[in-house]
Amino acid sequence: MSATSRYWHICRISLKSQRAGYEYSLVPIAEEFCHQKVPNSQAREMQAFLFSYFHGFNSAKADVATCAEAGFCLRCYVSEPILKACQKIDSLFSGDKSFTYKDLLPFVLNDDGKTPIILDSDRKTQLLLDANGEAKTSTFKFFTVEVLRTYNADGSSMSLDNWAYLQTKQNSEVKDFLSEFGFQNLSDWALMNRARPKQIERLSVRDRHLVEVFHAVYRRDRCHHRQVGAKRCPDPNSDQLQEMLKSLQERGVIINTPAELTKELKHVATQLRQYDIWSYREPLEIQDPDTGNYTTRADLPNDSQDELDVEQREIIEFLHEQLKSSLVESIKQQISVRLSELQKSRKYAPLANQFIPGLQLYYCQQMPLKEVGLKLGMSSWDQTRRILNPGELLSKVRTRTLQQVIEKILSEAHAKGLTEIPPKIEYLKTVVEQIEAFADAEIFQEAAEEIRAGKNRSMDSLYAQELRQNINHQKSA
Repeated sequence: MSATSRYWHICRISLKSQRAGYEYSLVPIAEEFCHQKVPNSQAREMQAFLFSYFHGFNSAKADVATCAEAGFCLRCYVSEPILKACQKIDSLFSGDKSFTYKDLLPFVLNDDGKTPIILDSDRKTQLLLDANGEAKTSTFKFFTVEVLRTYNADGSSMSLDNWAYLQTKQNSEVKDFLSEFGFQNLSDWALMNRARPKQIERLSVRDRHLVEVFHAVYRRDRCHHRQVGAKRCPDPNSDQLQEMLKSLQERGVIINTPAELTKELKHVATQLRQYDIWSYREPLEIQDPDTGNYTTRADLPNDSQDELDVEQREIIEFLHEQLKSSLVESIKQQISVRLSELQKSRKYAPLANQFIPGLQLYYCQQMPLKEVGLKLGMSSWDQTRRILNPGELLSKVRTRTLQQVIEKILSEAHAKGLTEIPPKIEYLKTVVEQIEAFADAEIFQEAAEEIRAGKNRSMDSLYAQELRQNINHQKSA
């Protein structure tokens, strides 16, 4: 299928093609719209044009029927990466796992390609156009439209393909389905309780301390108090958390409250959960409800992987490792660079020593910029923003992190014979897009949303946690 014809062919579940489970169907409305109104240009420009119409509801630019027609084109386009994401999930769990990508399709490939759908003026709700052109709230949500609804067509660094791919992997119904096969059904505390040495090795030094202290307290109590029929892994109680805090303090890890400790433990659990899903060499395990012991799932393959699979998996693991280490290094570097810039500035040099305390108030105490300025004696909110500028700091950390990860990935790919140096432009473009999408989904999208959140923000992102560690390290140095 050509690149442009993707805008008028929709991928749908097929009962006829039982072997494949899907088929591409022509959507005449989309084809006519593309031929008559869409300029033949680069993909980004075509998509920008289509989104300008699709988002045109309640504007003078397009009537509701035209909005729906543009939507048909975009719905066709994203149906293909949705299919590919399901196939990718299937390949991640290759072997006798009791399901295939065809089992995932009903959750996400549910667009009939016939029902006209638009969005409300806030772009939060799917609206169905009836035969009279009247818009009514749709009781059924097409996943293709949800992908389009949540995509930032004006400012996203991700391609629409990558956004559709990521949204499919994060679809709640897909996750629930996978949990039935043991891929994500353990609670945070069960994941922490059964963390294995190979998983712990991949964590930062601080996170390893958290796991070790958790094991020392929580595992001990689980062994002493396990009862038949009791909740497998209940939340750690206040006494356990206090004991963990004390043990961490003895190790030089300072966490102030049980609530903060709980947040950090849950973040470690998130990393372990990702290891289960995306690190392929470790077989997933299930817990025996009677003994509490973990054994390898009988329905997952234990035979050795072929050489190509192993190389691909090593690349994925390598990407996780490099993203984390590059983030830490980039935060350290950009804080140092910003501090140096302030010290050399004729206007802001007298306030340079407030930069680190300001970040501490903003990221550790979740204090708004206005209150940070008052606390540090700055003249105005604007002056505080110019000195701290958390958005600019995040942007520079992201840029530097991506540069480092891309360089390391290309070097690793070259060492494995997957590309040449310098790489061909198309290969480089693909790598950059995929790494950007991965890094944004893992780190930077959440970090940016925290900054935009306003007063009642909660700084729980990986970026915020690593930045806090850097600040605390500088204060204790």
